[in-house]
Amino acid sequence: MTPTTILYIVLAISAVSYLFDQILDYLNLKAQRKDVPDEIASFYDKEKYIKSLDYHREQTRFSFLTSAFSFAISFSMLLFGGFGWIDALLRPYFGNEIFLALGFFGSIIIGSDILTLPFQWHATFGIEEKYGFNKTTVKTFIIDKLKGYLLGGLLGGTLLAILIFSINWIGPNFWIWFGLLAASFILFMNMFYTTLFLPLFNKLTPLGEGELKNAIEEFAKKVEFPLDNIFIMDGSKRSKKANAFFSGIGKKKKIVLFDTLIDNHTTEELVAVLAHEVGHFKKKHIVWSYVLSIIQIFFTLFVLSLMVFNQNLSIALGGQEQAIHLNLIAFMILFSPISSITGLFTSMYSRKNEFEADAYAKETFSGAALANALKKLSVDSLSNLYPHPVYVFFHYSHPPLLKRLEAINRQ
Repeated sequence: MTPTTILYIVLAISAVSYLFDQILDYLNLKAQRKDVPDEIASFYDKEKYIKSLDYHREQTRFSFLTSAFSFAISFSMLLFGGFGWIDALLRPYFGNEIFLALGFFGSIIIGSDILTLPFQWHATFGIEEKYGFNKTTVKTFIIDKLKGYLLGGLLGGTLLAILIFSINWIGPNFWIWFGLLAASFILFMNMFYTTLFLPLFNKLTPLGEGELKNAIEEFAKKVEFPLDNIFIMDGSKRSKKANAFFSGIGKKKKIVLFDTLIDNHTTEELVAVLAHEVGHFKKKHIVWSYVLSIIQIFFTLFVLSLMVFNQNLSIALGGQEQAIHLNLIAFMILFSPISSITGLFTSMYSRKNEFEADAYAKETFSGAALANALKKLSVDSLSNLYPHPVYVFFHYSHPPLLKRLEAINRQ
């Protein structure tokens, strides 16, 4: 294909993707209902439910604005050769292709983040603050930004440098070796995320002796879950929203509870939430999700190997010569319809796993306690009780609350 044809395809994919996402958001907004379902009425008073509708309405309308801004910038960059212009601007300062690619993507990422900073600020200190969720201070916001740049530069920059080196040194078969590296990196992150990276942003404190720790350890022993440590994370440092997860691979597992989760739930409800997380482990969801992600990575890299040496991709983006970093931008857009399809199957698989983990928690501990915990989590986060089914199909990795409650009561 000629560079002009490639450019038209890239522009068409970008425009269709943007319009499709806006239609989904609009359908989801119009699906709102003012009636509170009976199964959650005792937890959700009318006033708070109306507040949740206002919250989602404001979030969606703000999303329309931010998406339109981002689309206008990216579409203009593609249409007028902005990416090629940045490449030409940086070339005199970088004699090495790896450093040129790092400078190119670094400029785009930082520039994009600066342009959208007012929107990020309003989302955190405007909308989230207005509805009582935000606990982030200006200092924390700035420090998180700086840490994010540093960590992203070290990890992302290293992986990008290795990718560029592999493409140039190995040639078309780079996808095999870089795929193995990517698989190892994901495994490393799964094993050491809680130990090495999470403490950079949050404080982890071992759970003290008492009723909750005893209940968790008793359940873990009952189901033969290899529990190593239980930590409390200062999630309230940034938001009032709650969560829980476990990390680690092998015999040593670490459970992490947000302090906001502990503050708002009974011991029985907390153990039920953890029983759900243990269900993912027992049902081998973690292992199979890892396997599926590796298959996706290898497939994506293989398709990239068929396109990354095509000079016309670089020219289509405004480049004067072949540049791997320009080809990567073009590839990400051209491949996005395929990644959207694979993402659909991943989301369907994830929703199935959530139902299975709920069933495990009911079987091994208490369905009633889990249902109460889910209801409280939904109320506390002002979650959408009536998302549009099409929106759920394309965007939800977890089933909506009412579907989960229905399954728990039916099981």
